[in-house]
Amino acid sequence: MATFRITVQKQRADGYWPVYIRVIHHRDSLFIKTDKMVDNKGIVKSTKEVKDPFVRKSLDTLVADYVDRLNKVDTSSWTVQEVVRFLKQGTSDVCFSDYARQYQAKMIREGHARNARTYELAYQHLERFAGTNKMMFSHLTSSFINSWISSLSNTARAKEQYPVCVRQIFKQALIEFNDYDTGLIRITTNPWAKVKIPKSDTPQKRAITMEECRAFFAAQLPESDRKYPLSELGRDVAMMVLCLAGINTVDIFFLEKKKYSNGIICYERRKTRAARSDNAYFEIRVPGILQPIIDKYLDDSDSPYLFNFHKRLSSYDSFNANVNIGIRQICEKVLGIEHGKGYSAYTFRHTWATVAQNECGASLSEVDFGLNHSHHTKLARTYVKIDFTPAWVLNEKVVEKIFFTDDKSKNTIQQKEEEEPFERFSFKQLIKGTMYFRGKVVATVEDIGFNNVEEVIDKLMSMIPETIPSRTMVQIRIENKDKVQSQDYSRMIK
Repeated sequence: MATFRITVQKQRADGYWPVYIRVIHHRDSLFIKTDKMVDNKGIVKSTKEVKDPFVRKSLDTLVADYVDRLNKVDTSSWTVQEVVRFLKQGTSDVCFSDYARQYQAKMIREGHARNARTYELAYQHLERFAGTNKMMFSHLTSSFINSWISSLSNTARAKEQYPVCVRQIFKQALIEFNDYDTGLIRITTNPWAKVKIPKSDTPQKRAITMEECRAFFAAQLPESDRKYPLSELGRDVAMMVLCLAGINTVDIFFLEKKKYSNGIICYERRKTRAARSDNAYFEIRVPGILQPIIDKYLDDSDSPYLFNFHKRLSSYDSFNANVNIGIRQICEKVLGIEHGKGYSAYTFRHTWATVAQNECGASLSEVDFGLNHSHHTKLARTYVKIDFTPAWVLNEKVVEKIFFTDDKSKNTIQQKEEEEPFERFSFKQLIKGTMYFRGKVVATVEDIGFNNVEEVIDKLMSMIPETIPSRTMVQIRIENKDKVQSQDYSRMIK
């Protein structure tokens, strides 16, 4: 058992002596500085022990508290440093709010910025419920946590997601602050044994039918006085999501120039790359129907990013918000969809998956592969150089089914094997061009004498029926009959 002496060490220049509590344990000693001071009359000069009655009364009480606390733990194997650390910190409460912010900052440094945002929302909501941004761990009792969870009962996901985040922060704090081997316990409460976290609501299926999808992309854009209308941005990004195998908007925003070559986009899915041994790497080929939209947003500056969204929007959050606002404008102002029931960018990821499985005959594992989901073969992905062409073929089937048919037959499209770029064809070759609007053929030309793709497209654009409104999208398929090649394009009617 440690022993204590109230003593002094060195005299200050003003003549006073700072008072210390000397802790002696296993023949080693350390000093704990106090806020007391004495003059020469208050010490025993031979031993340097304090005799001032007022100082002694105060510090004797503190020493008694030290003895009482040490009696409750086994200190036989402790060093004097561990004893002092226990006495100085053993009962001091820890600020949950400060620790939560440190935890979130660490997540960001380790590359989990998106998940860190969820953790931030969770502890901020807890702080608002408590009415303070300086919450202590001792405040987090089971009754308080259960009351907070009850306040989340009307939410769909937060009622499970937020408590799970707070619990994870709490569990990590227990590991860092409590030493159960030596009995140094700073966080004395653990409410989670008496807390039941509810399950989040099962989300509704967000996929829309192929007919609804065609109607969305064929919709006339609402008038806007903005240089960059949100409805146009929303429609174009939705097209990217749908035609790039359901790619997430966050991955579109962060695509890099160096990862785009020969019509192939390479990326690591930001949502799961930190949790997967293959870094969620994926490759997808750009369908011809999407190429004009890709070219439209290419960044021609020194920026490392592929698209110029970074010049117009400060962050991914604002990009995603603007895209979804633009999509809702089309839904509500043009398609007449009730507010709150419109689409979002994620709708088209779900739609891609649904059409791939229900209409194109893909298996669920093939759909998972196309969506870049993690699966049971994740170990093999670390050893095998993956061939992504099956996902490309499936993506072409989905694009074919939605934009180049108006029925529900199980049409498929074979992967094209081009010996040379499609744009290179001779004026002597027989070329057929077909224009589609909402899946139906509205114009066709088949002749020789065309020198390039643009001549065919210009011919088709001159044949547009007057019944098709301006500022809508049409799809074009150009076929080289002699080479048995085809390529798809899209154009907006002026």
